[in-house]
Amino acid sequence: MSYAVSAALQAAVYQALAGNSEVAALSGGDIFDAPPAGPEPALYVTLGPERVRDASDQTGQGATHDFTVSVITEAAGFAEAKALAAAVSDTLVDAPLVLNRGRLVALRFAKARARRLRPGDQRRIDLTFRARVDDS
Repeated sequence: MSYAVSAALQAAVYQALAGNSEVAALSGGDIFDAPPAGPEPALYVTLGPERVRDASDQTGQGATHDFTVSVITEAAGFAEAKALAAAVSDTLVDAPLVLNRGRLVALRFAKARARRLRPGDQRRIDLTFRARVDDS
């Protein structure tokens, strides 16, 4: 197994989201590699947790990365968050990401969870994606 491609995958995902005009327009450009410090924007995207499993085989080192991209809003309902979440998903599914280390084999949507964090305060949609990478 190799975890070495993790940083390259994260950077490519961030660049894909930040470089997508629809995601940028819907989020107001508020796309973060980590939750923002200080006051939070009313609607934003942040990269979240990651779980990695070995996917090496006879041809080389590889891994499967399950990672989360979250859409968080202070809006009363989910409409804005769902529109932004759809744009995030459209941007990442089957995206031809170029990594500065390794190679992306596949990138798929795995699941989503929409919920209220605090009654009346925030809504959050966690989108989980599965990426298969090779480090050869």
